[in-house]
Amino acid sequence: MVFGLYTKAVAIVKKQNSARYKEIVAKTSFDETKELAKWKDIIANMYYPYEENLKVFLQQEGYMDKEQILVKDLDPAQRPLNQKWSWDRILRSCFIKQADVLQGIYFFEERFDMETIKRNYEFYESRTVHESSLSPCVHSILAAKIGNIEKAYELYLRTARLDIDDYNKEVKEGLHITSMAGTWLSIVEGFGGMRVNDGKVSFAPQIPKQWKAYSFKILFKEAVLRVRVSPKTAEIFNEHGESLTLCVFDKEYTVGNGGSISIALKN
Repeated sequence: MVFGLYTKAVAIVKKQNSARYKEIVAKTSFDETKELAKWKDIIANMYYPYEENLKVFLQQEGYMDKEQILVKDLDPAQRPLNQKWSWDRILRSCFIKQADVLQGIYFFEERFDMETIKRNYEFYESRTVHESSLSPCVHSILAAKIGNIEKAYELYLRTARLDIDDYNKEVKEGLHITSMAGTWLSIVEGFGGMRVNDGKVSFAPQIPKQWKAYSFKILFKEAVLRVRVSPKTAEIFNEHGESLTLCVFDKEYTVGNGGSISIALKN
């Protein structure tokens, strides 16, 4: 699968801009046959540790040899760990700073079934201290994906209010721009369920019980879409641009320029 993506990327560049491809080959001495063979060999010999009993991908080989303590059982006075513990102690513990295994699942979620995503999410989120601005948003998106909207909202608040509430006691050192972007991602990809696969945009909207409504805009293939979600309906407006075919809850709809659709939310 990975090798297929690599060869596909080479083929796309060759097809869409052959002159640029030749320029890259000349500048880098790129030998396509030799390079692809090398990548194929690397991919075939990569090792992915896996815990057979729990059926989760391991953070690292030997991860289960560490004492398995959950974040909820940590003394709050010990947080944030990176300011209370030595790095030697942190690295010897089972605690994780941010999404690692889950980051991979986030990027390639279409390759995993829902049960695999759920198992890995529940295992690793309970061991993650979220002491990184990169962490809560990815966890929020995956929590929404598996239907845990309450946890998704909790983690949305953590990414949205990371600096406002100074969760990690470090705002004096500067603001977290990644967390600001993560706030947008938590809404659009998390609650809105937006994904782009095979050149088509799709949505699987949900709404936290704390909200009356939310909305966002995206630009996709020259079409400006505005999505508005309330507890009962999701509305998508094509405010400007070409007619567009999109998916909502795996069903296709075509929305013309200036048109809109309204879909009842699943309970």
